[in-house]
Amino acid sequence: MRPPTPRLDHRRRPANTARRMISLTNAQIRPLKAQAQRLKATLKIGKEGLSPQFLAALDEALSHHELVKVKFDDFKEQKKELAPQLAEKSGSHLVTRVGNVAVLYRPKPEQDKKT
Repeated sequence: MRPPTPRLDHRRRPANTARRMISLTNAQIRPLKAQAQRLKATLKIGKEGLSPQFLAALDEALSHHELVKVKFDDFKEQKKELAPQLAEKSGSHLVTRVGNVAVLYRPKPEQDKKT
């Protein structure tokens, strides 16, 4: 079951970000959290941190899967600061952060869903 289409929040979008930040209601977040429990971590933040290569891999993963789990391997102390940065830089929504894992959601564009 797919959650309803999220509202676009233009106020929170940084000027240098090409993607629009999304805003989800609690009712939309609940099923995403349930889905995320069954997922394994797709990406791991290692020694390089939020490198351009990591952000490109995250963007690719979000383009294919919409819901992605990211594990903090090396930057465990900074996870509270890095998780919102990941969401901002990828144009996604931080669904939850539990332990050393963050879950990000970005809906696929409408034209991709039709194919």
